[in-house]
Amino acid sequence: MTAITVQRPGLVFFQSSSSGRSRRVEGFLAQVLQRRANHDTFRIYRVDAKDQAELVERFGINTIPTLVIVEEQRVKGQLSNPRGCREIESFLAPWLH
Repeated sequence: MTAITVQRPGLVFFQSSSSGRSRRVEGFLAQVLQRRANHDTFRIYRVDAKDQAELVERFGINTIPTLVIVEEQRVKGQLSNPRGCREIESFLAPWLH
């Protein structure tokens, strides 16, 4: 019998380390993932827009902060400038338990 590996979707958080808005969104995201014990739902990647300009361009990011879901090597969703926990939870709902 062979083991089946299920890859988790990637949650790419495009942010700026100097942005208060990015820090607030990171807090909202943490609350959403902790609420229903969804810590392991996503592989989370934090991308500082200043340090990773090529990724920002490749993903077509125009606003910081932005959340992007990548599944099976394809962008499955994008949420620019989330305004709170409800908006983030609604965006992530298809993947949350």
